[in-house]
Amino acid sequence: MRRYQAFPVPPGKNSLHYWPRAVSPLRVIFNFLVIQLCRYLPSFPLKNFLYRNFLGMKVGRDAAVGLMVMIDIFFPQEISIGENTIIGYNCTLLGHEFLQREWRRGPVQIGRDVMIGANTTVLPGVTIGDGAVVSACSLVNKDVPPGAVVGGVPIRILKN
Repeated sequence: MRRYQAFPVPPGKNSLHYWPRAVSPLRVIFNFLVIQLCRYLPSFPLKNFLYRNFLGMKVGRDAAVGLMVMIDIFFPQEISIGENTIIGYNCTLLGHEFLQREWRRGPVQIGRDVMIGANTTVLPGVTIGDGAVVSACSLVNKDVPPGAVVGGVPIRILKN
């Protein structure tokens, strides 16, 4: 079950044209710069400090956000990462999505001791339970129960 708010847009243009009404362009530029820096930083404590203090994310102790992870540039504050969680190389964590006639915004809650494999995309409004494992190259489009092993596009439970 995904939890998000939907915001319809007037007919004519797709919702991506309306992003400046949702968030300040200066804030998006700032977020982009911090996120780009963090994508290359090898230091987990420094990354976590920047995520917490400059982007408003909730990041647990000893969380490890891997190289090239792309955090949502519009709404990074929607993302919460639990203690001792690993986010693999080149993952994308989205707190929003733009569709043709609406855009959506919702929290991403990643529990503690979670492992998310490389090249995975997590959509807004999703909760990944404590101790879950998400295999590489997956699309997390729904909640993941605690302790489950999931994978695929879209995800399905591989082991509970």
